[in-house]
This record gives sequence, C-alpha cells and structure tokens, in this order.
Amino acid sequence: MVVIKLFKIRKKFKQVAVVQIRTYIHLMDHKFKVRIYYEDTDAGGVVFYANYFKFTERARTELIYEKLKLKHLELKDKFNVIFVVKSLSSKYIAPARFEDDLTVVSKIVEKSPVRLVLEQNIEKGNKMIFTSTIELAVVSSKGKITKLPDQLMSLI
Repeated sequence: MVVIKLFKIRKKFKQVAVVQIRTYIHLMDHKFKVRIYYEDTDAGGVVFYANYFKFTERARTELIYEKLKLKHLELKDKFNVIFVVKSLSSKYIAPARFEDDLTVVSKIVEKSPVRLVLEQNIEKGNKMIFTSTIELAVVSSKGKITKLPDQLMSLI
C-alpha cells in the first residue's frame, strides 16, 4: 500500500512540474498585437496572404528591440550586425478578416552566434490561424556571415 501511494504522489508531482515549466516557457513568448484594417484585406475582407509576413516581421523586430535593448540601426552601427531572413516556412490555417484583433506569438527556438530560428504563430482569440518558422542569419554590413558578440548572445 505504501509503495502505491508514493507512486501516485510522484506521478502527481511530475504533472505539476510539467505544467509549471510549460507556463514558464509560455510567459517567455513575445506577444505583439495587430488589428486588421481595411488596407490589410482583399476585396472579400480577408487578410491578403503576404500581410501575414508583414505582421511577423513587425513582431520579430519588436522582439529584437526588447531582448537586445537596441534598434536595428544601433546593432549595425555599434556591432556591425544585421539580421537577414535565410529561410521561411509557413502554413495558413484559418483566415483573418477586417477588424479582427490578432496576436503574433514569437519565440526563439534555436540560437547560435551566426543564426537564430524563431517560431511565430498568429492567433485570433486563442486559436492559431497561421504558423511559421523563420531562420535568421547574422551578417555584417558587407553581407558576410558574422557572429553576434557574446554580450548580445547572452541577452537572447
């Protein structure tokens, strides 16, 4: 009997720990709000497909500003570092429409001194309507691959 009760307690504890870890990771996600205006839509009032990339670009920029505490021009001038998109994959799940309020949820899923990989999802309410994975390369102002300085890597 004692062994069975201990096993049940352990099982419950593991479940609580997983929930706490997931909550902590979710709190680390960067969230960026977007409202859909008429200019974002096609004739049918549905968001034009290319605009999803504009929304994720804005969210990525704000994530970089927040994490590094620097603007893109400051990164270039002070560190000779520029982030460029190397690859992107996306999937449209459901449409967004005129006057919808969306949230772009971004998180860095991989990092190295020469690249970052982000997962960016767009949600309407709490429902995911668009998902993407973006790989950013770190280049110099001359377009050559370069490394992020240690002081910037530690902030990401």
